[in-house]
Amino acid sequence: MRVGEVAHPERAEWGKPLEGVRILAVEQMQALPYATQLMAHLGADVVKVEHPVRGDTGRYSEPALIDDDGRRVGATYLRNNLSKRSIGIDLKQAEGRALFQRLVPDYDVVAENFRAGTMNRLGLGYEALSKLDPALIYVSISGFGNLDESPYASWPAYAPVAEAMAGLYEPNRRGDEPPPVVVAGALGDNASALFAVIGTLAALRHRERTGLGQHVDVAMYDAMVGITDMPPFLWSMGAPISMAAAGATSICSAFRARDGYFVVAVFRENHFARLAELLGHPEWCDDERFATRKGWADHTDSVIRPALEAWASTRTRLEACHLLCAEGIAAGPSHTPADLRADPHVRDRHMLIEVPRPDAEDPMLVVGNPVKMSRVAEGPVGSFPRLGEHTADVLQSALGLRDDEIAALRERGVIN
Repeated sequence: MRVGEVAHPERAEWGKPLEGVRILAVEQMQALPYATQLMAHLGADVVKVEHPVRGDTGRYSEPALIDDDGRRVGATYLRNNLSKRSIGIDLKQAEGRALFQRLVPDYDVVAENFRAGTMNRLGLGYEALSKLDPALIYVSISGFGNLDESPYASWPAYAPVAEAMAGLYEPNRRGDEPPPVVVAGALGDNASALFAVIGTLAALRHRERTGLGQHVDVAMYDAMVGITDMPPFLWSMGAPISMAAAGATSICSAFRARDGYFVVAVFRENHFARLAELLGHPEWCDDERFATRKGWADHTDSVIRPALEAWASTRTRLEACHLLCAEGIAAGPSHTPADLRADPHVRDRHMLIEVPRPDAEDPMLVVGNPVKMSRVAEGPVGSFPRLGEHTADVLQSALGLRDDEIAALRERGVIN
């Protein structure tokens, strides 16, 4: 799918579900920008508020491109800001804060993802803005939340911090080695984003019934506790923490085929029996070594791996997975980025969007919208906005500012 295209236009009969919802987002990096991008895919009008000179800090990540205004734009910004409008307002200036406050009644949602308390110090927190509009929905994403005092409230947080604190890394630690810190596609950011979208939609529904807005507060730490799920539960059940790793009581590992690796997950006895039969080892089902799921795990590398990899050595990853899945055994290839680009599922479900680059012929590939709906067409998706590209348009349409007023604000550095 390319920027500007529409997929399944026959589904456009009723429009997009969030059409008419207006979001004013003071956002940076990934967690909130990913959330508001999802809502933009679903039809919301998202206006992104950036510093008029520096812009979103995500613009300074790597890799980067040169935009058609000559600015360097980094990967975190490029991935998370499709179909938005950008306005540049300096919220550290009193005039900038006053402009922002004037915009608030024109929007359904104000969203921010600064460290807890930052917006309050600017006079732009929920308590202040809800006085301007009691129906306002105010969405916050931070490391440790705003509504309830956390002992970590003053800590900065990126995704790996929340992931570590939620117990994601410790089950994979070996002996006295440090736990592996794997930035799994900013899992902590995107998990927080999904909960923020759920909270926003719930608050919109609540407002339909009551007429009242509210503060939706998402802590990245909370989001990762929810996503990680298993370690505290298994610990409370008396299981060793190492059992939180799925492979400790099952077969859950990557195996080599002719052209790379594929993952197999066997969690049930009937699936183990089918695997044994498929590999030509039905005797495993009567072998004491495999009498328990822990036994499967304990003998994966010494017995199961050699047999499974010998069977797969003459097959591609996809061929092996098709045969395994035909037996009801969960399996899938371990994809490279090139594999994802070529995958027919990814193509047919429009999960990669080709975004033109102003500084190169080949497009960028940005992740598409995972939410598919039978009455909603996908697209058209807009490209990422230049810094402050829509400042004048928004201030003129929402506040009725004249050209000379906008020019004066620019001269004073309040806007760009």
